[in-house]
Amino acid sequence: MSEIMTFLSGLKVNNTLDWMHDHRAEYRAARGSFVALVQDIIGELAREEPELGLLNPGDLISRLNRDTRFSKDKSPYNPAFRAHISTGGKAPIPVGYYLNVTPGGSFFGGGLFVPPGLTAMTGHVREYIAGHGGELEEIVTDPAFAAEFSLLGEKLRKIPCGYPQDFPQGELLKMKSWYLERPFPDEALENRERFVTLAAEKFRAMRPLHAYLNRALQGFRLPERGG
Repeated sequence: MSEIMTFLSGLKVNNTLDWMHDHRAEYRAARGSFVALVQDIIGELAREEPELGLLNPGDLISRLNRDTRFSKDKSPYNPAFRAHISTGGKAPIPVGYYLNVTPGGSFFGGGLFVPPGLTAMTGHVREYIAGHGGELEEIVTDPAFAAEFSLLGEKLRKIPCGYPQDFPQGELLKMKSWYLERPFPDEALENRERFVTLAAEKFRAMRPLHAYLNRALQGFRLPERGG
């Protein structure tokens, strides 16, 4: 487990192509440890969600390389190991569990973060909320859920056109995404067994929201990639 943070800490302060080239062996060792960690978490979650047990953890992990074409920050790498544990792999549908490990900024994530350019996905979820808003409100205000998470997501200033302006769950309808983040300290990674137990506990607590969002997303198809 120490390989993961040691490598990422080094990359964070030496974010260059040359440094990465000189530390390829450390990268491979750290990534291998992260893959094994994700596999262990999948094993725990698959006790109740057996379909997850068929996943290859290596397919769920994002690359470190950053797209710097439209960014002022030209650092070539994101010093984080990230995995989206879902039967859809890295795709946002079906929603799944997100593990982000980075020095000083690690978190367990879940729910639906709508990528730029997919406003149709937001609209599809809003249509479901319009008919099932009370159910979502019950999920996010349940004491056990609320003790762990706050629902995050950018909001419109007003309830979108086409919906009653006095809609009871208007704040939920105004959201553009519906996602969760639960931070954890670097020290949580010091003991592998305890961390796997912690991750599984937090991810299991997200399941009511995930079940709701996956019902809301039924029938939605991601656009085909061109080329």
